[in-house]
Amino acid sequence: MPDREEIDRGFMRQALELGALGLGQTWPNPSVGAVVTREGPGGPVVVGAGHTQPGGRPHGEAMAFEQAGAAAAGGTLYVTLEPCSHRTLRGGTPCVERTLLAGVSRVVSAMADPNPRIAGLGHALLRSAGIEVVTGVLEDQAQRSHRGHVLRVTQGRPMVTFKVARTADGFAGGAGQARLAISCPAAGEWVHRQRAHHDAIMLGIGSVLADDPLLTVRLSGLELRSPVRVVLDTALRLPPASQLVQGADAVPVWVIAAEDAPVEAEARLVAAGVEVMRVARAADGHLDLAEALRLLATRGITRVFSEGGPTIGEKLALAGFADEVIVSTSPVELGEAGVVAVRPGLAALLADPKIYAVAESGVLGHDRFQHFTRIA
Repeated sequence: MPDREEIDRGFMRQALELGALGLGQTWPNPSVGAVVTREGPGGPVVVGAGHTQPGGRPHGEAMAFEQAGAAAAGGTLYVTLEPCSHRTLRGGTPCVERTLLAGVSRVVSAMADPNPRIAGLGHALLRSAGIEVVTGVLEDQAQRSHRGHVLRVTQGRPMVTFKVARTADGFAGGAGQARLAISCPAAGEWVHRQRAHHDAIMLGIGSVLADDPLLTVRLSGLELRSPVRVVLDTALRLPPASQLVQGADAVPVWVIAAEDAPVEAEARLVAAGVEVMRVARAADGHLDLAEALRLLATRGITRVFSEGGPTIGEKLALAGFADEVIVSTSPVELGEAGVVAVRPGLAALLADPKIYAVAESGVLGHDRFQHFTRIA
């Protein structure tokens, strides 16, 4: 017979899996998973489950209680993030209130919400109402799932995942950054799923000029989950004839430019449906990445998938902004000099176990991949 701690971990895993389904769809809110159980003849059984819905509402707890109905009374709520305790301009009943109305006797929460409007208040209110509250169950996993939300409310920036594909001999492209098909179909599909679980895709203008990408999700059933496409374009060189601009009416395109970029170029892009934002230049003359990320956070973005190329990837990592790094390696060699996929600065950081840990590794079709997570 499993003990209570083992039971709690099992149901929390279900809640985390549910929360992961909404990643990329709930910004500016976190994607919270929730499971409601009650005792049955053979032990606790699930009577309600849900996750935060697109646009951020209803919250996961509300979805789970809606499904559970009266069966929630006397049961247990498992939730991946501390229930909210405040009302917002968008209205709606706070999740603490919904929990009290549902009549559960116990709440198991993976982690406290660092949002200063909550920050332990949700847990405290539930305890003061006589509900048993258990915290910290699978907290490490919840912290990673909610990393974008945590960074946005604590550091004012979204989390960033940098992804790069390379040949067996270490190149991301041919000389002159010529377009190079590296990933196998299985790895390509996996990348599209990663896109669907982020709020925005970000890349530099150099990659746009070289590849003229669409940057949409093109998997059956996930086409509507294409995230906002963000181009870092210091001098506003994005061509109005590019696929990004031509498709701006279907999937939003945001361009971040320098403060002194040409206003004529901005006017042309805006007329085509692109939104142009401006930030200061850094000391090297390129965009200030910290300011660009803060700007995205003010727009509600919590999770960024960067396909911006080796130079931007290294800059993000050196600045401490590359929270997750995915490196996929093809078995095919380029066979000549090309663009190095993992530049020396990034390579040194990934090799330092005090800075990055390998969260996952494996094979996708013919390609190998490593998924690193920043730990310091």
